[in-house]
Amino acid sequence: MNEREKVLDQYSGRVFKNRKDHIIELDEAGVPQVIAANSRSIPGLMVNRGCCYAGCKGVVLGPIADAVVLTHGPIGCGFYSWGTRRNKAKPEGEGAKNYLQYCFSTDMQEPDIVFGGEKKLRQAIVEIMEIFQPKCIFICSTCPVGLIGDDIQAVARWVKSTYKIACAAFSCEGYKGVSQSAGHHIANNGLMKEIIGSGQAKNSKKFAVNLLGEYNIGGDGWETERLLKQIGYEVVSVFTGDGSFEKMKNAHTANLNLVQCHRSINYIAEMMKAKYGIDWIKVNFIGIDETIRSLRSLAIYFDDAGLKQRTEEVIADELAAIEDQRQYYRSRLTGYTAGVFVGGSRSHHYQNLLLDFGIKTVIAGYEFAHRDDYEGREVLPDIKPDADSKNIEQLSPVADEAHYHLTLSKERFAELQNEIDLETYHGMFREMADGTVTVDDFNHYETEKLIELFQPDIFYSGIKDKYMIQKSGTPSRQLHSYDYSGPYACFTGAINFARDTYMSISAPAWKYLTPPWLVSSTLEGSIGGTENA
Repeated sequence: MNEREKVLDQYSGRVFKNRKDHIIELDEAGVPQVIAANSRSIPGLMVNRGCCYAGCKGVVLGPIADAVVLTHGPIGCGFYSWGTRRNKAKPEGEGAKNYLQYCFSTDMQEPDIVFGGEKKLRQAIVEIMEIFQPKCIFICSTCPVGLIGDDIQAVARWVKSTYKIACAAFSCEGYKGVSQSAGHHIANNGLMKEIIGSGQAKNSKKFAVNLLGEYNIGGDGWETERLLKQIGYEVVSVFTGDGSFEKMKNAHTANLNLVQCHRSINYIAEMMKAKYGIDWIKVNFIGIDETIRSLRSLAIYFDDAGLKQRTEEVIADELAAIEDQRQYYRSRLTGYTAGVFVGGSRSHHYQNLLLDFGIKTVIAGYEFAHRDDYEGREVLPDIKPDADSKNIEQLSPVADEAHYHLTLSKERFAELQNEIDLETYHGMFREMADGTVTVDDFNHYETEKLIELFQPDIFYSGIKDKYMIQKSGTPSRQLHSYDYSGPYACFTGAINFARDTYMSISAPAWKYLTPPWLVSSTLEGSIGGTENA
């Protein structure tokens, strides 16, 4: 019985039938395997997913600094998605707005559910305009709004006509789709329809790029932008960490889109290619070797001798600055093993960073991935859309004659596809070793069982499961907000990550503690109906 079978062995027949295709033990690295993904979790299993609203408001729209993101729903939904992911932002220029420190919500109560909440939504917007005077408002609906039928799209049209500002409504009720992934798609659609291309700027410089799927957690985006600008790139806009509505309006003027988190933003990359002719390239600025590969791929794409030279100079300078620390942490961490279970593309990206310091990943998985995140984009034609997928609007933009522009000829594009990751994503499987286990939509039991079987030295996870893992005696760091550390991107970030990892492994405090519930009873009581009850 292999490790996969040992995990599944404890399930009932019904649960086994559902989970067996979500757990894959890799026999040969690089050999294609099929995994079940992007399907609804079994009710009753303790999983780590978020909802559609969390993906739309909490992930994609929330980090945009100069737009008011208004949650139309109960206050708990708004609070859940506010201030949790450490999407850092700073206003640029005099008078620039930054609303990230605020939690905007209509705070729906029971009477609003019964009689409708549109009046309250309009009043909230009136107050927002009086107090903050934003140039853009995003309205995000939660589950009750979808159930009672408030027309947030009509309210958005009212805002645009009344206040002459940008306003987009996102029907991202939590129950839509199977996870936060549906919310990413809805947010991408809204930004594409209402914001991107609405600016009046002319085409940017030759080396102009958009950075997609970078949410500036712990300052990652700032570190990546620093490198790109140092080489000579113009960063037109970032989607969406430290993002700006004002800059996103002119995203269509860039010449190349850099896709960091594939899962959350690939829709925009593909739609911008169809509408504006902008190519996209899969990059990864998590990890030293991956950062180098990504920077060199960009230089190859633009095919400019000066740009290539500056790229190599910056790489050499960055490596020289971290070399001593790199060797130190590699000597301390080589031989350790890790489990990685987070969202987006991070489970894939961080395996490369761990390898930079000699750490092998033995368990990995995603919260809300699709099959192509595991197997690569070539499987897209084989994925059959289900009812949940059909529930999300599929946009089919046509070429914008005024702004459509190609950077490469079709012949050059075809040549480069054999050299760099141009409009492709290879997925996580290909870089995992034999005997490792990949699990889609981990649950509490599977996490505990796999830790028991593989005994990793450290487990990288999310907020919900971090402390359960530590209480089992395994050090854990969560990669959704970096445990108030960071940045972890690029060269300097890699050293920060190695430092935090070494600190965690070297001081596994939980191993020296005995939980009180293991040695003494923590509950006392008596049977109801007795004299002492």
